[in-house]
Amino acid sequence: MSTTESARAGQEAARPRTGDLTGYAAGSLGMGVWVTVPGLLLLYFMTHTLGVAPALAGLTLLLPKILDAVVHPLFGTLSDRRARRTGHRRGMLRWGLLLPLAWIGMFTVPSGVSGWSAALWIGAFYIAGNMLYACFQVPYLTTPSDLRIGYHERTRVFMYRMLLLTVGLLGAGVAAPALVSEGGRDDYARMAVLLAGVLLVTGLVALVYVRRLTERCGFRIPDGHAHTVLDDLRIAWRDGDFRTLVLSYLFTSITAHLFLAAVPFYTEHVMDDEGLTAVFMGAFLVPAAIASPVWAKVSRRTGKQRALLLCQLTFVVGPLALWPGQAMGVLPTVAVIAVLGTAFGGLQLFAFSLIPDVVAAAEERGTARAGAYTGVWTATDATGTAIGPYIYSAALAAGGFVSTTEGRHIAQSDTALLALLIGVTLIPAVLMAVAIAFQSRFTLDRRALDQQTPA
Repeated sequence: MSTTESARAGQEAARPRTGDLTGYAAGSLGMGVWVTVPGLLLLYFMTHTLGVAPALAGLTLLLPKILDAVVHPLFGTLSDRRARRTGHRRGMLRWGLLLPLAWIGMFTVPSGVSGWSAALWIGAFYIAGNMLYACFQVPYLTTPSDLRIGYHERTRVFMYRMLLLTVGLLGAGVAAPALVSEGGRDDYARMAVLLAGVLLVTGLVALVYVRRLTERCGFRIPDGHAHTVLDDLRIAWRDGDFRTLVLSYLFTSITAHLFLAAVPFYTEHVMDDEGLTAVFMGAFLVPAAIASPVWAKVSRRTGKQRALLLCQLTFVVGPLALWPGQAMGVLPTVAVIAVLGTAFGGLQLFAFSLIPDVVAAAEERGTARAGAYTGVWTATDATGTAIGPYIYSAALAAGGFVSTTEGRHIAQSDTALLALLIGVTLIPAVLMAVAIAFQSRFTLDRRALDQQTPA
């Protein structure tokens, strides 16, 4: 089948119902909790409550994600194999429902456990949680690639997913800091128990609606030949557009998660008001939620590629505007963060909605492996979530930032404060500039747009 015929066939397929898309997207509420809270609070929790040195705290967040770089592609290949046998991917999704157990363990650190032993405790539960999260994330995010739908419908699926993901990010990003504002171990444990319920309920709802979507829209069975993980990785890496998109998204993810990890430090040590953490997270995530439908309409005119580049460029300029800190005032700072949040909504929407387009193009060449591509993609995302906080922790360590334990406050040196500020302004701008350099080489979206009839 030609590219044009394939695109037309996708457009003639059943259109996903709004209710089904909303139910499917509910799974992203829980994903928002998992993505936001560890990235936002774990580094701060370890350095300000558990007495873990910044360098060790960064390694604690990084090492479990190195394992993810292996696990996610493996789970993608296993998900494809199961889909060939059963015609669905829900078996692996069910294992992901155990994630709340690891989540609670990660934030429930026994009294008396601090320093390296606290890092070991958190690291062990973080590894378990990442494994269970991968069981859910890989088949869940492969669903849009599995459905027999066209170019703009794939964007629509991800628009709903991004709306509820952003609601999850917002709820967790505002509620979690408020729940642990006192900084005690018990506060973190209570927060974990409350949010564990969100993880469980939203996972169950998503499982139901993944099934409904595939029943209505059809399911693309992966090609009939079994492949090893290495074979799948080689095929994915040889796909030039996929490789370019992955490399760009790696630096995008690093930048976003570095920024999240830096927010509590910025509010306490630059703005001199810890209570602003929840305010800034709200200012970042509310515009992201509102902007997603707007970005979806923009992409119908410009294509996803150009819109994504615009969002990335905003994330080069925006962090630099935060340099004045307290001297700029709270309201202008909130305005800058709101602009960054608007761009963040587009970064997520366009990057993720381009993956099914790449998979569809690979299917036309006879090399489609949706689960394998998604496994590599989610491994990239997981790697970015770890490298971002690690880079920030390394900047803190280089500046001589001193960790503390619950109830104690230490005045930081001017060098430490400068490193903290560079970490939240200059470093993100440079990282996102690298992401733009890779993304500008992506060509598939221009070809796909030429083959679409106007909506």
